[in-house]
Amino acid sequence: MKSEAGLHSHHISQQFNLELDEIKSNLLEMGGLVEQQVNDAIKAVVSVDLPLARRVRETDDAVNEMEISIDEACNRILARRQPAASDLRLVLGIIKTVNDLERTGDEAAKIAGFAEEFDEGDGTHAKGFVEIRHIGERVRKMVNMALDAFARYDAEAALEVAREDVNVDMEYGTAMREMITYMIEDPRSITRVLNVIWALRSLERIGDHAKNIAEHVVYMVLGADVRHTGLSNMEREVKSDE
Repeated sequence: MKSEAGLHSHHISQQFNLELDEIKSNLLEMGGLVEQQVNDAIKAVVSVDLPLARRVRETDDAVNEMEISIDEACNRILARRQPAASDLRLVLGIIKTVNDLERTGDEAAKIAGFAEEFDEGDGTHAKGFVEIRHIGERVRKMVNMALDAFARYDAEAALEVAREDVNVDMEYGTAMREMITYMIEDPRSITRVLNVIWALRSLERIGDHAKNIAEHVVYMVLGADVRHTGLSNMEREVKSDE
């Protein structure tokens, strides 16, 4: 498997290496902030913690600023250094990953917003909260795995993220059916359960963004574009490089 050193250690310009490393470091810092956003958003909903929910939404401004800063740094590198081959893939991969992280932060802010729609008496075991907590933990783990795969330029680890997304999609489908059944059985619950459904939808989208980041890692490391090609094709591309 190609290593981090293999991606850009060949540069004559040490300054270029430092610029790439700084951008990567900034991206991982942004990723850590977004991962915390996701974790706090889940806690805010299942605990109906309004102050925590507000902090999640306020953090979104910082995430947006980091996206702009990293994008500008990438644009400067493209203009000044005109990178080619693996270096170009790295810069493009960073730009795409930053976009997915920013959108993940947006979904976390949406989830936190639903905390205001629940009553404090709902409790952490109210209908839908168990599903939010369970699926939420899985997608939070996916975000962490995707960032780790990026940090290590590890296509195998990225593949595991894509595999986990399949499980999340299955659990999301099951949860949706349960919520719809619950609304049919108790029409008084419709408004509240709809909020749960939208929160679950945002969690499923976070899983999709984590999978996107994993696909960007495969592109950076192997030069293979595995977007929209299915898990089996991603597995073939990664395994063929072993």
